[in-house]
Amino acid sequence: MTEVWFYHLQRRPLESALPKLLELSLARGWRAVVQAASPRRLATIDELLWSYDPESFLPHGTQRDGDPQSQPVFLTLLPDNPNRADVRVFIESAEAAPVLADPAAAPTQRAMVMFDGNDETALQNARAQWRTLKEAGHQLSYWRQNDDGKWEKQA
Repeated sequence: MTEVWFYHLQRRPLESALPKLLELSLARGWRAVVQAASPRRLATIDELLWSYDPESFLPHGTQRDGDPQSQPVFLTLLPDNPNRADVRVFIESAEAAPVLADPAAAPTQRAMVMFDGNDETALQNARAQWRTLKEAGHQLSYWRQNDDGKWEKQA
């Protein structure tokens, strides 16, 4: 079963937290997939990863770019794993359970569910996903941002 880490965004937005987690994943030698629920959000993340740091960028691609196998980070709306990712990040309430149930789509190391704790709908969705994934037998961890925006494991 895939290890799933839930990231409860409270102090810093996804736009600040996601690039940092992707940088850490790439530093481990992991390939990543980021799955969003809407084309608009996917386009926002695409632009963010090119421009979030004036000194660098995160190499990534989308279906539009072609050759997903060569992308260290692949952005998608689909429950696929075209770059054979080690880690998969679910944002914007993208559903993790169907992807993790499919061995061809599931990441080899870890899944991350990132949700905005200031959005009641996102919070309820994350709770529902936690229950579903726990019932499916996945090993779950819950991480919350402290006052400085650093991650602390809570469960």
